[in-house]
Amino acid sequence: MMRGVSTWAVAVRKPVDRGAAGPGAIDVRSFPLVSFAKRRRIFRWPVVRGVVALVESLGIGLRALGISANAQLPEADQQISSGAWVGTLVVAIAVAIGLFFVVPVGVTSLIKHQLGSSVLFWAVEGVLRTAIFLGYLVALSRVPDLRRVFQYHGAEHKVISCFEAEDQLTPERARLYSRLHPRCGTSFLLIVMIMAIFVFAPIGLPAWWILVLTRILGVPVIAGLSFEVIKWAGRNRSRRWVQALMSPGLQLQKLTTREPDSDQLAVSIAALQAVLAVERPGEASAEDMVGVEVVA
Repeated sequence: MMRGVSTWAVAVRKPVDRGAAGPGAIDVRSFPLVSFAKRRRIFRWPVVRGVVALVESLGIGLRALGISANAQLPEADQQISSGAWVGTLVVAIAVAIGLFFVVPVGVTSLIKHQLGSSVLFWAVEGVLRTAIFLGYLVALSRVPDLRRVFQYHGAEHKVISCFEAEDQLTPERARLYSRLHPRCGTSFLLIVMIMAIFVFAPIGLPAWWILVLTRILGVPVIAGLSFEVIKWAGRNRSRRWVQALMSPGLQLQKLTTREPDSDQLAVSIAALQAVLAVERPGEASAEDMVGVEVVA
């Protein structure tokens, strides 16, 4: 899936017909995108725009997953309903908030009196939250069925980097680029884990239920701040000290990406070209794409 400023596109490799040779055809669909940021000035404010972008990305990602999954089902009556996908998303968000925010503060609250310091409390909670997150990524990276998903993730990054370098969008050229990208969601999530330490620190040590409530209500604030960090790093990634600062997030992408094959690169290229067909007509150079941000 590729997202631009005014459109987004998803490309899916169709199943191979029985007895056919070679990979299946690529089905590409593109959709108009009117961001909430264009409708209200408040949605363009720093931090707020990050929350808006996250909500929009979740919605687009949900639709893209539905298209991808349904493309693999042979019969129309077997299609997964939108209601089922919405329910899956709600459960996934609830589990993520519980695992990465409620569990760390709950476990740390059990030893709150032994710590005796709000500084130690948020430090222990932050370390525990980050450890759970890293353990979660390591566990995912060991699931065999996810390897193909991670290969497509790597293909997205390679193709985006190829485009940003103004190189030819071919599998052969895209293969030469890194599968790690500074605007990746993996880097974003690591920043969220670290940002949470500093956002929750001033709250101190109130009652346990207040601690849990602040962790749940604070998720949008942390997401918005982390979004600003990612955008700032993307604009300044040529600076060495910024590269060093973002290096841990890039290294984590080695867990959530794998080297793609040529067929997977071709799918990612098809999705990007569908976006560029709308947002960069003709043979305009990358310099003409001012304001266009294609993210994986």
